[in-house]
Amino acid sequence: MSGHIVVGTSSWADPGFIKTWYPPGLAARDRLAFYAERYEGVEVNASFYAVPEVKTVERWAQITPEGFTFDVKLHRLLSRHAAPVESLPPELRDLAETTPRGRAVLSEELEEAMVQAVKASVAPLQEAGKLSALLLQLSPSFAPRAHELAEIAPMIEALRPHVVAVEFRHRGWVEDDRLETTLSWLEDHGAAFVCTDSPQGDAPTMMPRVDAVTHPDLAYLRMHGRNVDGYLKGKSVAERFDWDYGDDELRELAGRAEGLAEEAGQLRMMFNNNRDDLAPQAATRMRILLGQDPGPPAGPPQGSLI
Repeated sequence: MSGHIVVGTSSWADPGFIKTWYPPGLAARDRLAFYAERYEGVEVNASFYAVPEVKTVERWAQITPEGFTFDVKLHRLLSRHAAPVESLPPELRDLAETTPRGRAVLSEELEEAMVQAVKASVAPLQEAGKLSALLLQLSPSFAPRAHELAEIAPMIEALRPHVVAVEFRHRGWVEDDRLETTLSWLEDHGAAFVCTDSPQGDAPTMMPRVDAVTHPDLAYLRMHGRNVDGYLKGKSVAERFDWDYGDDELRELAGRAEGLAEEAGQLRMMFNNNRDDLAPQAATRMRILLGQDPGPPAGPPQGSLI
């Protein structure tokens, strides 16, 4: 039996669709509840920039319906991105050595402390049965020639029982002979491989479309759009991931999703083509295409509803 496909977006508070998708005048505190009437899941993007406070996460659990689930993006320091020391929880800042530019240096001690802070932060979602996965969006600088997968093993182990979904941003991990090694390593360590739909090209950061399942309970597919020029030259997130998926492209993605769902208990399908309200519009069209209830309408429709 195929796993359930959960369709959503890579944030409910992206500046682009705040302006165009939510009803005018809707208070910020009411956006998540509005979103959760239309989708079954969402990625938390804010957690990449700061570990959320427990009270904030408790409210997320309280105002969303039963069955709604979250994927929480791990802090940028844990995913090997540059992180200002001010982005760390206040109680951990004294643990961090800093670069001349004020960025935290990831040490073993600091990583262990950050992992515990994350686990405490997401506990309300776990207790409510609303936590799906922790998303590790690795830095493009985390490349095979410079790093080993063993570097992230202690973190994945320490985050148990939560499943870590790993998204690579350097194509070297999934090319040629290394692909099988990478997938086997993830499977051995109980981590989920994140499949992507993204701009195609030869640049090291442009990921090929590889579909694979490494965790029996969880498959993951993130849609970043197909804007090659924007991805390579865009200066903002909206410019890099500016893409309006057409009907044929959505049918193609639905086929990929259904194939992945055959191998896992659940597939997370998250749209990150985030200019204006393109992501929620694509997610709604995908739900219709998959025969799911899209919920009440929101915002002006863009493109065909299939």
